[in-house]
Amino acid sequence: MNIGTAVKERIIELCRERKITVNKLATISGVTQSTLNNIVSGRNNSTTISTIKKLCDGLDISIEEFFQSPLFCNLEQEVK
Repeated sequence: MNIGTAVKERIIELCRERKITVNKLATISGVTQSTLNNIVSGRNNSTTISTIKKLCDGLDISIEEFFQSPLFCNLEQEVK
């Protein structure tokens, strides 16, 4: 799995856990719906840490909590 896919899956997972839609997450985090939709649809595979921080703020979690997931273990090497 690459980092873009892991971020996408983690966002979807956190929304499910909190029983909120991706659009609701966009609203509470201040990230535009188009940006978030591009991330979760896989059209954007290079999400910035700034965007992830906004999402974390909306979810009331730390960046560390965001990345504490098995999804981020054994990621593919990005540079070959």
